[in-house]
Amino acid sequence: MQFTPDDFAPAEKTADVHGLSRPSLSYWEDAWLRLKKNKRAVASLWIVIGLLLFTVLGPFLWRVDSFEQNLDRISQPPNLGVEALLVERGSRWDVPVDAAHPQGPSDAYLADPDRPELAAPENLRVVGEPNTWGVRIQWDAVENAAKYNIYRNTYEPTKPSELGLPLLDTLAGNEVGYEDALDLSAGEYWYSVTATDGIRESTRFATIRADVRLAVTLQTALRRGYVEAGSNVGAGDVIRLPAHPFGTDALGRDLLARLMHGAQTSLFIGIVAPVLYILFGTAWGAFAGFIGGRVDALMMRFADFVVALPFLLFMILFRVASGVEAGESGMAAILIAMVVLLWPATARLVRGQILQIREEGYVQAARLMGGDDRYLILRHMIPNTLGVILVTLTFAIPTAIFTEAFLSFIGMGVAPPTPSWGSMCLDGLKSIYNTPHELLFPALFISVTVLAFNLLGDGLRDALDARMRSKE
Repeated sequence: MQFTPDDFAPAEKTADVHGLSRPSLSYWEDAWLRLKKNKRAVASLWIVIGLLLFTVLGPFLWRVDSFEQNLDRISQPPNLGVEALLVERGSRWDVPVDAAHPQGPSDAYLADPDRPELAAPENLRVVGEPNTWGVRIQWDAVENAAKYNIYRNTYEPTKPSELGLPLLDTLAGNEVGYEDALDLSAGEYWYSVTATDGIRESTRFATIRADVRLAVTLQTALRRGYVEAGSNVGAGDVIRLPAHPFGTDALGRDLLARLMHGAQTSLFIGIVAPVLYILFGTAWGAFAGFIGGRVDALMMRFADFVVALPFLLFMILFRVASGVEAGESGMAAILIAMVVLLWPATARLVRGQILQIREEGYVQAARLMGGDDRYLILRHMIPNTLGVILVTLTFAIPTAIFTEAFLSFIGMGVAPPTPSWGSMCLDGLKSIYNTPHELLFPALFISVTVLAFNLLGDGLRDALDARMRSKE
């Protein structure tokens, strides 16, 4: 049979209707496509990215010192800025005295066994504009009064048992004024005044409402940058204070800034610790599974021994060994405890994968072609376990974050004033009934972070499962 040059000419390309309907995808490309179909996993991925941006870029955008205390704005609810009245510091009010009224009751009144009950003070009024630096009240003198008792409440009293917080009694019956500067905050207060003859207090009282405005001194406004030096403002003017979107804590510190700083602490421990102990567990499990035999048995029995060690007890021992005193932060002790005690689970998982992979045909072929042990582990076995390792990492991160939060909550982790989400929850728990936002926001960040990483881990587990390819 003779061949001609035409027999070796290239064939013409024609459309192959029986060809593949779509190009072949790699393992990771196929996993990414399946992950994008999981809406919960994608949403969780965006939340994780947002948390990382909040942690890294947030302090550059929200330039508020997380340690700066502002005792004028203690436990403020979330706000976008409030108005404040400028006042002079150290302006003392001289208590008014009724010179025409005696300092005490008459002898005849005291000698009368059936003396009538003293009347309630009349013409009770607020002097000046009440603000958080002081509320001044004044009244007309009551006949035969030896002194007056002043009370404060947050609602209008209707009977003597509802008068509220006793402030101070006056020194004489002719002192007919009082200035309250005891822990005031912006809002409504009800002041009540009763008269006493020095022996018994009258059940009759006068009450007045005071709408207290937030006030700051001019010196404080200049120091904190609320007003510019040389500006034409003074006492009596109204300025607008900076916003606190998440409110302030019990020391007047901005919660948003502390949440950002706390995220750096919580996510540092929550990410660095799992990465370290998963890397160690991967190396341990890969080596044990690849070598096999007695070495494998000895290494895994040691892993079983580490699993039996109580985490909290050794956490305390690491704190003591590292010289951490009571009230000091123990971040190093938390990292050491996690790395030393939490790697066996990863080692077991990787070892099981290696035992399965080392019997595969492509590994045997690579061995016959002269590949040494190091090449087989780094080139074939570890890459084929990356899916399992990645899923393990996404589940380990929320566990580490919750562990740090729990340890800080019980006082074994990060100590004040360094913020972490756990320590902020501990601080917020003390005033949960009056200022719930101090506990709500750090607890919400912990919950959202843990939930997002768990849902992302579920999505990665399904996406990286090679058996799912045949079901689609």
